[in-house]
Amino acid sequence: MGFLNQLLGRPGRERPFLLLVVGYPADDARVPVIAKKRLDEIATFV
Repeated sequence: MGFLNQLLGRPGRERPFLLLVVGYPADDARVPVIAKKRLDEIATFV
């Protein structure tokens, strides 16, 4: 993923990676209620 360093202007010594968390929280876990944003709040189409 070297293209990502170039695209974001990051030095070559940094390596991008993806951390994918899967599964379900424990029954006693406290998980915040997060509402999704509308598409027009996060994207602009020209």
